[in-house]
Amino acid sequence: MMIIERDVPIEMDDGIVLRADVFRPDDSTPVPVIMTLGPYGKGVPFQQAYPKQWEWLDRTHPELLAGSTRSYLTWETADPEIWVAWGYAVIRVDSRGAGRSPGYLDPQSPREIRDYYEAIEWAGTQPWSTGKVGLNGISYYAITQWLVACLQPPHLTAMVPWEGAGDAYRDKARHGGILSNKFQQAWYPRQVLSVQHGNPEGPTDPWLGEPATGPEKLAEAELVANRVELLEEALAHPLDDEHYRTRSADWSRVTVPFLSAASLAGYGLHPRGNFEAFTQAAATGKWLETHPGRHEEWFYLAEGMELQKRFLDHFLKGEDNGWDQQPPVLLRLRRPFTTDTEPRGEREWPLARTAWTNSYLSADLALGPAQATDEATEVSFDALGEPVTFLTAPLDTETELTGPLAATLFISSTTSDADLFLTLQAFAPDGREVHFPGTIDPATPLAQGWLRASHRKLDTRKSLPYRPYHTHDELQPLDPGEIYEVQVEIWPTCIILPAGYRIALQISGHDFERPTPDDPTSAWTARGSGPFLHNHPADRPPAIYGGRTTVHTGPDTPSRLLLPIIPNRHGASE
Repeated sequence: MMIIERDVPIEMDDGIVLRADVFRPDDSTPVPVIMTLGPYGKGVPFQQAYPKQWEWLDRTHPELLAGSTRSYLTWETADPEIWVAWGYAVIRVDSRGAGRSPGYLDPQSPREIRDYYEAIEWAGTQPWSTGKVGLNGISYYAITQWLVACLQPPHLTAMVPWEGAGDAYRDKARHGGILSNKFQQAWYPRQVLSVQHGNPEGPTDPWLGEPATGPEKLAEAELVANRVELLEEALAHPLDDEHYRTRSADWSRVTVPFLSAASLAGYGLHPRGNFEAFTQAAATGKWLETHPGRHEEWFYLAEGMELQKRFLDHFLKGEDNGWDQQPPVLLRLRRPFTTDTEPRGEREWPLARTAWTNSYLSADLALGPAQATDEATEVSFDALGEPVTFLTAPLDTETELTGPLAATLFISSTTSDADLFLTLQAFAPDGREVHFPGTIDPATPLAQGWLRASHRKLDTRKSLPYRPYHTHDELQPLDPGEIYEVQVEIWPTCIILPAGYRIALQISGHDFERPTPDDPTSAWTARGSGPFLHNHPADRPPAIYGGRTTVHTGPDTPSRLLLPIIPNRHGASE
């Protein structure tokens, strides 16, 4: 049995009262807390708000959440029935301006994160709380974990950010400097504004029998005045300025123990932040986990929940359950054309034994180990037309690629700028492309990276050969026809390719997209990039980004792809 308290008031330092739902064991023994705070509506059932996603999850994994009636699920948060039975209190808070909490809606803003700090401190001082507060949630509820951890609330004890961005500019708003608009245009009205506080058209909270958006009914003009317009903000801030820094993690201040769960196929939003957190955060107790598949899928699978439980039991309950012997990195190795994975423990990321290997581009569209020594060559393509794809010869032996990637390209453009969209692919001997179900797109390629050529300036203090880091603090336009060297960050991957397979690098001037499949029942479109598209006309006017781009190769312009090849797959620690 559990006690359920709904619409519990939590007063903030400026007098605004946020509303929370609290689920806790039906006895007087204090327990640790698992908390989320966000804008999706604490009173909006998963099954009601996301029916296609839920139907897929239930159909694919009918054994999901064994022992739960699934009656209290909300999007991207922990199941109270499971966690209360495990000896935790579960708290879901409607963030300021969302659901039943009044105020100005400004997602992931400093004010929202300050609210989170205060909610954590409230939870840590309740009579039914042990004073140890843990955070555990997906996506939005992971991003805010990184941010509130920077404020170092005293009662925050451990956290599990499951697929969460850390850098508001590089991970979310502007990939390589290019505006990522399509996701914002779909996500904000669909998932956030639909449950904005005071929205008279919002859903009903079936547990309260009242509007999930609170008792107020605001006119449209009042709703607009009571929220930020995220896309307008992104358009108004093309460079990485204070606006993004105040909404990004400061890794030097993330000291709380964490389990960072990274998607292997979440390009466009996840998983860059999870890998960056593990390599950059100041915390001494930190673990990295990788997984394939949909982002809400692995969070609720028994394997994922067992990992969350062991971690949180160790830090929130002090259980001696062997977590201190857990390898710092848990990989799930993928192979083509199967969703089965092979778990493997590692000591670090990237792997110390990585054989960083350059593969050089050539004008005949080959990708190979030999650098051209005789003459300069080039390959040109229309930026808004068909991409070019460079292919390796068939692999001689089974090959593992695990880690981040980077490309060094020598390019020129007929205009004053060029957007570069890079996609890592692999192909079977019969020509079939290797792709995987991802965070949102069910046919995600092996890795993706982006760069606007005018943003090519590097931060030499933060750049690494396998992870270039661009400053994004000034524009450096191109002189048409002149050749420029650019480094492109490509987000990490993990794949084992059999002998005979071929690795490919596609270079384009627009998003990677396949033809649309005919599947009206799917909640996602299997085109390769999901909703993470970059096609806003104000950010990508054709007069500038619709020119002809040339990739130069040869001895003086050695365009190349850096691959993370793991030479000994069986040398890892277990």
